[in-house]
Amino acid sequence: MYQTFIFDVDGTLIDTEKAVLGSLQKMLKLDYGQHLETEQLTFVLGIPGADALPRLGIEDIDLANERWNEYMIDFAHTITIFNGIKEMLMALNNEGITTGIVTSKTTDELLADFVPHGLMNELHHVVCADDTKRHKPHPEPLLKFLELTGAAPATSIYIGDTIYDAHCARDAGVDFALALWGCSNPDAIDAKHRLNSPSELLDLIMSRGREHSK
Repeated sequence: MYQTFIFDVDGTLIDTEKAVLGSLQKMLKLDYGQHLETEQLTFVLGIPGADALPRLGIEDIDLANERWNEYMIDFAHTITIFNGIKEMLMALNNEGITTGIVTSKTTDELLADFVPHGLMNELHHVVCADDTKRHKPHPEPLLKFLELTGAAPATSIYIGDTIYDAHCARDAGVDFALALWGCSNPDAIDAKHRLNSPSELLDLIMSRGREHSK
């Protein structure tokens, strides 16, 4: 039986793809003279800016992250909660399930992009990018969550939308469920459970199958 449900944020609870890629594209163009299509930037989805920006040849990571977050404000109107997420979280809480977040967002980014959508009351624990030295796909963020909450890997499940999430869960010894509603490349990601909608998570409360699917 799964007793702890841990969620990624971007692409899992809220749809931030347009905001993340659009603001990054704008920042690169205006501040660095780089003209890149959004398709060339999708690798940044699911990892912290501190890990993504060096791959774009940027050296002053703190400044670039600050500017990126400033441009995110221009795209805030494009951020939405995925259909069924709030109802699913409320249902999990009604069942007495422990819920939480492990995200590549920093605490400030979570406050700016996620908290305004009113879901935090349904989530009990949070681990952000600035809470660990290493980040997804490294397992440290999930291991930190397990340490903080006392949750057992065997009764926990991580729900995310990227291969970084899948590898983080695998190496932390936690089952992984792929959120197909926010995933852009599902065939490349190995997952124990593949979910078409948030409501399907409720079926996993009593699920503990061991077969992996691809």
